[in-house]
Amino acid sequence: EEGVDAAAMSSNFTSREERRRKEELDEARKAGLAPAELDEDGNEINPHIPQFMAAAPWYLNQNKPGLKHQKAFNLTAEEGGDWYKRGVKTFQATKFRKGACENCGAMTHKKKDCVERPRKKSAAKTGKNIAADELVQDQIALGFDGKRDRYNGYDAEDYGRVVDRYEKAEALKAEVAKRRELERAYRKANRDTAGDVPANAGDGDDASDDDASGSDSDDDAKAADADAEGFMEVKKRVRSAGGGASMTVRNLRIREDTAKYLRNLDLSSAYYDPKTRSMRENPTPQDDPSSQFALQFQGDNVTRKTGETEGFERLNRHAFDAYQKGQEIHMQAAPSQAELLYKQFKEKKEKLSGVTKDAILAKYGNAAATEPAPEGLLLGQTEGYVEYDRAGRGIKGQ
Repeated sequence: EEGVDAAAMSSNFTSREERRRKEELDEARKAGLAPAELDEDGNEINPHIPQFMAAAPWYLNQNKPGLKHQKAFNLTAEEGGDWYKRGVKTFQATKFRKGACENCGAMTHKKKDCVERPRKKSAAKTGKNIAADELVQDQIALGFDGKRDRYNGYDAEDYGRVVDRYEKAEALKAEVAKRRELERAYRKANRDTAGDVPANAGDGDDASDDDASGSDSDDDAKAADADAEGFMEVKKRVRSAGGGASMTVRNLRIREDTAKYLRNLDLSSAYYDPKTRSMRENPTPQDDPSSQFALQFQGDNVTRKTGETEGFERLNRHAFDAYQKGQEIHMQAAPSQAELLYKQFKEKKEKLSGVTKDAILAKYGNAAATEPAPEGLLLGQTEGYVEYDRAGRGIKGQ
């Protein structure tokens, strides 16, 4: 082994002079002064190909120059359209044979594999109606693409029946439409000949046909309107629990509205990010803060104080307090129960507050309801003049 390695090393070793001559030959080939190098098949090798592409890997054992290592070496023959033949019969026997299927009499399968309907009297007993032997076809070797070709073995003539059925249906529709048109023209001609018959006294079928045609035109108009309305819809991906889901989202900005990046054209105004279409500041902070445009830049926390959010927050607070006091209530586990208990709590609270108010009024009375309050009590001053001594006793006046 050491001798073989030494021989290989000596064969791969090149002296300085040999390397210089090889470089000169390569330069001459690139300049066109020397003929190009030939590979095993006699084809010329382009001298301008880089060395890292022209050199073959060591494990290919390619001693002669060439570019075979750059080509696919495991090419397989292209697969044909072979498929299993269907419904092919080979031999038709006239009497039952030993070892054949007991149900139908064919030799190519057994009774447990028979696909015919189980006979009341099998072919093994009667010896009649013997089924023909099927064609036992060899296994077809298919590659990766052949196994996954859904149209392999498909007969295009089978689709002819679908085309024939469609053409018959279209011909029938055309015939019915032509008959209706002729009947409508005939009834219109009869109305024109009878002068004493009013124009709207036609047959009920004619009126229904006119209504049908009118409804068809209305449907077409509605469809056109629906297509016209779709220009505001934008297709985009929306985040969901199972990943991105493509759905239709309506663009809420009307085309006549001024874009927010055009509100203030000053370069030092609010920054607009065109990629995310977001402007995180109000471009016109000097305008009225209660305007509809200014409300868009107040953030999402503003929506927490609008609508039913406050009531929902009170409901959550009540459920939390009730749970802390020992009641079996949970807003997320049983929201209907929590809402019902909160409703009962509000009714009891209103009733209790009413009872407390009635008790206070019954004990202390309601002076505001019986007689009006004095003017001095309401206004805090009167026209009366009173003098007092140092002890606070009245000396003069009322």
